[in-house]
Amino acid sequence: MTVLTLAGLWNSGPQHWQTHWEQKHGWTRAPHRDWASPVRAEWVRELDEAIAACAEPPVLAAHSLSCALVGWWAAAHRDHAAQRVAGAFLVAPSDVDAPSYPDCTSGFQPMPLAPLPFPSIVVASSDDLYVSTARARQFAAAWGSELHLMGDAGHINGDAGYGPWPEGEELLLGFVRRTRHA
Repeated sequence: MTVLTLAGLWNSGPQHWQTHWEQKHGWTRAPHRDWASPVRAEWVRELDEAIAACAEPPVLAAHSLSCALVGWWAAAHRDHAAQRVAGAFLVAPSDVDAPSYPDCTSGFQPMPLAPLPFPSIVVASSDDLYVSTARARQFAAAWGSELHLMGDAGHINGDAGYGPWPEGEELLLGFVRRTRHA
């Protein structure tokens, strides 16, 4: 199965789990022209192009802002999203509505809360600066996602110590297996 990684605001650096998994498995990261001041319409278009370039419907492995991106992409392509994407692995979904969220993005508010038309799992931390546990639960419920709470894991990125992150990789691969059999 194809896995397409979707980095969040400011991209994922060399110590991020997405980078490690891309190197290990040969997975591709969806490219964006502007990582520092993303505009929703542009990111949705760029994601659509990256999905179209996949040989088969990918599982989207999204982090942070790209969890909202998945919701916005699904809303924009509601009529055929389920045929184009196999599932979504949504890690540390940033709450773009929170007062603490950086103000350098455009068009991502309000947080998309429509059900996703494909299987999904939300992986969240209890001490993430960018999303409360209550909001992560709300996102998972609204999206129709399975919820996996990790405890104190920060923003589940390289800075929080989640480089290779073998437990997350196993969680993703298990999700891919279940998605393939669904």
